[in-house]
Amino acid sequence: MDYSFSKEHLLFKRMMHDIAETEIKPIVAEVDRTIRFPYEILNVYKKYGLMGIAYPKEDGGTGGDVTALAIAIEEVSKVDGSSGLLISTHNTLGTSPLYYFGSPELKAKHMRRLLDGECIGAFALSESSSGSDSNELQTKAYLEGDHYVVTGTKTFLSGAGLCDYYTTAVMTDKSKGTKGVTALLITPDMPGVSFGRVENKMGLHGNVTGEMVLQHAIVPKENVIGKEGQGFKIVMSGINMARIGVAAQANGICQGAIDETMKFITRRKQFGTKIGSFQNTQFTMADLQTRVDAGRQLLYYAAWRADNGLPYIKEAAMAKYYNSNLSWEVCNKCLQFFGSYGYMQDYPIERMLRDAKMTELGEGTSEILRMVIGRNMGLN
Repeated sequence: MDYSFSKEHLLFKRMMHDIAETEIKPIVAEVDRTIRFPYEILNVYKKYGLMGIAYPKEDGGTGGDVTALAIAIEEVSKVDGSSGLLISTHNTLGTSPLYYFGSPELKAKHMRRLLDGECIGAFALSESSSGSDSNELQTKAYLEGDHYVVTGTKTFLSGAGLCDYYTTAVMTDKSKGTKGVTALLITPDMPGVSFGRVENKMGLHGNVTGEMVLQHAIVPKENVIGKEGQGFKIVMSGINMARIGVAAQANGICQGAIDETMKFITRRKQFGTKIGSFQNTQFTMADLQTRVDAGRQLLYYAAWRADNGLPYIKEAAMAKYYNSNLSWEVCNKCLQFFGSYGYMQDYPIERMLRDAKMTELGEGTSEILRMVIGRNMGLN
């Protein structure tokens, strides 16, 4: 078993580090303050082929793999969690359901536009009464001739109103529970599709989050991803891949916080001594870096399994659980070294702390992930 980086991965990691530092970092503080979608960052991703990083060249992608995707998300998240989330959501939940389960006709019509970044993909699952429990989906769809009629409201939707494709979980047969869930590909121009409130969030201000409202929306029946009733399996497949993405985002935020703290403590003096010279500081930073490095091993082990066709549900859950729980703690402890400066927006550490919290909530809360890990250990 060898899940170390290849030469190509190392070169890509260096390239992503440079892109993050020179083309993304200079604008993220302004994006955070103004709370807007950063189209200029999207253009950077399109220029370097990052919107199709985990997909083959023959299908319109860049020809990378899940490991390359995790590298891209990690490096970008070191400077900005929102920018890392954009790569993650689009490549996983926004694109993978169509790529792996879509009909040849549906893929031929839409896939290349997603993989070259011309269009952005999003994922619509959560509802006001249904988060982790797909049995409680209230968005209903029924077949009427050559189309589905869909009614319901999706909440906490990343890219609401800004994306071009929404992989949407709907209930087509409530009596069948999760086997009555179907995945539909919905576009904003379909009749009955609109977008409601935009959420005011604690962090991730470069990622617009809001509602999608479906009022007797008309969705062609050929827009079913997979088959009717397979939606839960398709949704979970995308979520498992997305958990690797969130683990990479969380780990990147952790490392970014440590990197910013190292800059500060090696030049800031108190009592005539640099903060980094105090033993308490050194012990704390050593502990944090050790744990972040351990989290990175979990992350890339899960990615390696995915790339090699091995089951990775448990490993993705472990990587996401460990790294997301760690991110808040790391950012919080790092901020403490800045004193009152850390509470101000002059330094990025306060933004990193705000962004870190969402990694514990998206793609399965920490409590749900512990259940997933336990069940995949055989504890049913």
